[in-house]
Amino acid sequence: MADHNVVELATPPAAGQWKHLGELARLFLKLGITAFGGPAAHIALMEDEVVRRRGWLTHAEFLDLLGATSLIPGPSSTEAAIFIGWHRARWAGLLVAGLCFILPAALMVTALAWAYVRFGTLPSALGALYGVKPVIITVVVQALWRLGRNTLKTKRLVAAAALALFLCLIGIDVLVILFGTGLGMAVAQSLRDRPGRSEGTWVAAPLAVAPHGLVAGAAATVPVGLGALFLFFLKVGAVLFGSGYVLLAFVRADLVVRWGWLTEGQLLDAVAVGQMTPGPVFTTATFIGYILAGVPGAVVATVGIFLPSFIFVALIGQLLPRVRRSRTAGAFLDGVNVASLALLAAVTWELGRAAIIDGTTAGLAVASGVLLARGRLNSAWLLLAGAAIGLAVGGH
Repeated sequence: MADHNVVELATPPAAGQWKHLGELARLFLKLGITAFGGPAAHIALMEDEVVRRRGWLTHAEFLDLLGATSLIPGPSSTEAAIFIGWHRARWAGLLVAGLCFILPAALMVTALAWAYVRFGTLPSALGALYGVKPVIITVVVQALWRLGRNTLKTKRLVAAAALALFLCLIGIDVLVILFGTGLGMAVAQSLRDRPGRSEGTWVAAPLAVAPHGLVAGAAATVPVGLGALFLFFLKVGAVLFGSGYVLLAFVRADLVVRWGWLTEGQLLDAVAVGQMTPGPVFTTATFIGYILAGVPGAVVATVGIFLPSFIFVALIGQLLPRVRRSRTAGAFLDGVNVASLALLAAVTWELGRAAIIDGTTAGLAVASGVLLARGRLNSAWLLLAGAAIGLAVGGH
């Protein structure tokens, strides 16, 4: 975006705007209860509400807000809600908007997690999940395709994504891949801005920063604890760029493969519940926390994964104009984003093998893909249809 569109989002609102806290609460509670369809749908709904209907932001301000969410880790639509609250009523608005958007989904997911733990071994529940899982894989594949088409715009980005995918497949740690690829792209951009210097070393950056201790190993016996659960999701919320679906890469790498806290099937079930409920996809963490440690686990996982977003939004507004003008910072973020896509592709392949196990599940995956590709059908309807078909065939 051109520099003249950069808006200082951190400018404190006038004292009189505190009266708008009720409006923020009503709006984001409504969106938290009704906003199905994932981050893109959430952002479209927010644009309609705050730009077209209420006039709280101009189109330029809203676009700048979206640019800010791409510069920081965490769930983009949740951070958009937090940014709107910050712009409208500073600190109080930040908290009200963010919490009102997150809490309805978190409560719904907690209730579903209780039902899953209580009834998850019943044939009816297994049948529903049997039909939902292949639909989830299709939804993730569609998101991967859409994000890849918009992100992989140059040969350099394609090469970076391919290298990140290779590193993921050989077991390099997720964080090393993300930050190593980002660093490589930043170095490449810096060299490109200095004529006469070679760019040939940039692709080695992810390997160069990967110490042997960060290579993923076999599953270890690590006890489940609230502190470890909080720190894990705090780490994820603090470093995860790109789509909320990239959360799958982190969860699978640590909670499934490394620590053995979850099975592949439980991870897919968590994603399914996150998709079937409105609000942030990151409430998948709430479901996982409940499975592992009950209500306390749900609380610490939810707080851990969303807390960094509130902190980053409060900080980034003051630095946004300077950061967005930096070509090197932009290249770093490009690298992180393509690495996120590569990680998502690797995880989708592994989860797809666990979800598509026979002709029925393959048919559900193909039919879902066709319907999603041909229209603007909300994925929640496909998930409900998959559950109904799973119940009808009994999960066999």
